[in-house]
Amino acid sequence: MKNIFVQYKEGCLPYGKVISALDDAFKLDIHCPIRHHHHLSVPGKKDATLLLMPAWLEGQYLGVKQVSVFPSNSEVGLPGLNSIYILSCAKTGQPLAQFDGNIITARRTASAAALGARYLSRPDSKSLLMIGAGKVASQVVEAMSAVRDIEEIKVYDIYEASAARLVEKIQTEMNIKASVVSKDDLPSTVAWADIVSCATLSEEPLVLGEWVTPGTHVDLIGSFTPNMREADDALMQKAQVFSDFKEAALTETGDFISPIKSGAITEDHIIGDFFSLSRGHHAGRQQFNDPENDISVFKAVGSSIEDLATAMLWFDTI
Repeated sequence: MKNIFVQYKEGCLPYGKVISALDDAFKLDIHCPIRHHHHLSVPGKKDATLLLMPAWLEGQYLGVKQVSVFPSNSEVGLPGLNSIYILSCAKTGQPLAQFDGNIITARRTASAAALGARYLSRPDSKSLLMIGAGKVASQVVEAMSAVRDIEEIKVYDIYEASAARLVEKIQTEMNIKASVVSKDDLPSTVAWADIVSCATLSEEPLVLGEWVTPGTHVDLIGSFTPNMREADDALMQKAQVFSDFKEAALTETGDFISPIKSGAITEDHIIGDFFSLSRGHHAGRQQFNDPENDISVFKAVGSSIEDLATAMLWFDTI
């Protein structure tokens, strides 16, 4: 029995394999309850959050990710977010392995964005605008390049130094043309891009519908609470909208909650998710009325199915 903490080895979770593993996982009958949210009081500090994300495939694997968010940790030099993933046998319940949950989250988040782009972006997409330059963003640009022949990437972040670091990484490690974008140039750069990907913690829309040109695919990763948004109502109204997990997205992300509450869209405006795409119930962009010009939006909120699929793939490498 492999009851061990598994150290991450570079190359053990290549994006091509993770993307395929996610696609395959949504075809299976994996049980995935809505994530559990628990608020924790921390004496003298800001309240913390505990997230539990279980999933299981009957007779095979059982997994659960524990995520703890302690905002005040920064005051004492500790990371504010910690995460572990425990994989067990679904026949006996015996633990098999423990993984770094942050790595699983980062790899599956980027891969989910890329899988959404594979289904929904134009196959000839070559230009990418990355809004946000944090840890997830650096993974997203790699994952997107696994599904589309990206020739140029532009990066915007509220901290220009962060954008510059990501640009340097893209140029040196991926050998792709890249540059930093200023806030003033954001509207024209959104119009330039074939794919726009957002990975931020913004509570105000960063991508406006009036900026987005025909045929563009917009990928929204960052908004995971009702108060967070990365796109405005106008974009949601004009786009073909999908999610990775519609049931969860309707209750968790402001990118859906706000336009539904305002009456800009209804729940039925969200066409489908990975269940419908991966199982062939919807063919993605090729099924759009105008595949060349329709705008698409993919909103990822994360799913325990994605975590389990990534953990199973990782476990198979040890």
